[in-house]
Amino acid sequence: MGLTTFWRWWVAGTTSHLGSAVGGVALPLTALTVLDASAFEMGLITAAGYLAYLLISLPAGVIVQRVALRGMQVCLDLIRAVAIASVPLAWWFETLTVAQLIAVALVVSFANVLFDVANQTFLPEIVPAAQLQARNSLTSGTHAATALGGPSLGGLAVQLLGAVPTLFVDAVSYLLSAVLLRTLPARRVQRPTERPPMVTMIREGWHYVLRHPIIGPAMWDATATNFVNGAMLALFPFYLVRELHASPFMVGLLLAADGLGTLIGAALTTRFTDRVGTARGLIIAAVVGVAGALIIPLGTGTAALLAFAVGNIVFAGSSVVLSVTTRTYRMLASPPELLSRVIATVKFVSWGAIPLGGLLAGILAGPLGARTTLLIFGALTVLSPIIYLSTPIRRLRDLPLDAPPTPTEARV
Repeated sequence: MGLTTFWRWWVAGTTSHLGSAVGGVALPLTALTVLDASAFEMGLITAAGYLAYLLISLPAGVIVQRVALRGMQVCLDLIRAVAIASVPLAWWFETLTVAQLIAVALVVSFANVLFDVANQTFLPEIVPAAQLQARNSLTSGTHAATALGGPSLGGLAVQLLGAVPTLFVDAVSYLLSAVLLRTLPARRVQRPTERPPMVTMIREGWHYVLRHPIIGPAMWDATATNFVNGAMLALFPFYLVRELHASPFMVGLLLAADGLGTLIGAALTTRFTDRVGTARGLIIAAVVGVAGALIIPLGTGTAALLAFAVGNIVFAGSSVVLSVTTRTYRMLASPPELLSRVIATVKFVSWGAIPLGGLLAGILAGPLGARTTLLIFGALTVLSPIIYLSTPIRRLRDLPLDAPPTPTEARV
């Protein structure tokens, strides 16, 4: 246990996240440059990569409570490695299709959902409570750094090796993660005296979120933001390659702007909300996010590349302020026995919007073009400040920790 165990856990997560960031550039470039995928097909690939959040987010929290964490994490890493490695193998035998890329994205998305919930659950078992906040901060900063450096490395690797061979980097990262996680201690399982039905446990978390005057609106705001994020994930590579004619290295560099915005937002969130208040900070960040989203598809030539980078940084930074503030509030305000199910409910609704946004963006980009579609989705971000301004949050400086759930409009 202790630091040694934590650092093995941290290296495993960092390795797989860096590989995923590289693969996040290589997979769409494989679809675009090797298979000449259309905007609609790019939307399908993006939707498949997040569909699992709609299908298994709600039961994921309960599943993770009932299985051996270490064994499940290792198994999921191996599944992701095999799925990703199947792409260069199929390419080698000249059988690669867009349908296979969609299937791979779907398999990886299911593994990602279960792995992420398991990983967050495992951390408190290997880190003392007094160190948990510091370790969480380090992990968030590390993820931002991999999101910043990974796409650039991926773009450079694609430039040098080609899109398909670069996917081996992602596959190897999952294998290294599995090896490291296998060395961690087994979970200390506590057998409950009784086991409520899964549906009952899910319903309790669902009702709590929908009744809560702060957590509920924050979830709908995240849903609106992630709907736009889904469109961006689907169209960014297509827009950069087909409409701005960027090289693979430039694509990686520009996509890394999201990581830079994330890193800046993560570094400034606490200082910003301490100064203006957590409630006011949500409204300000939501307004700033609208500006960033609308800047992204502006301009032509070099100006378009600059606008993409600046808008991406601004939108990502504002999204992190919203995410960190509301995530911290959920952890503080939710009853401990409901926290995992509250998180699962929010992920189901808000992250479930990502594949829907990606699919719709792919449909619209065919007849309208990627730039116009990105402008339409950018305009939709105005829903974010509207949601917060339509709730009691608009009259507050800070989010109250004693906000009780409302008694109505929560039943399903």
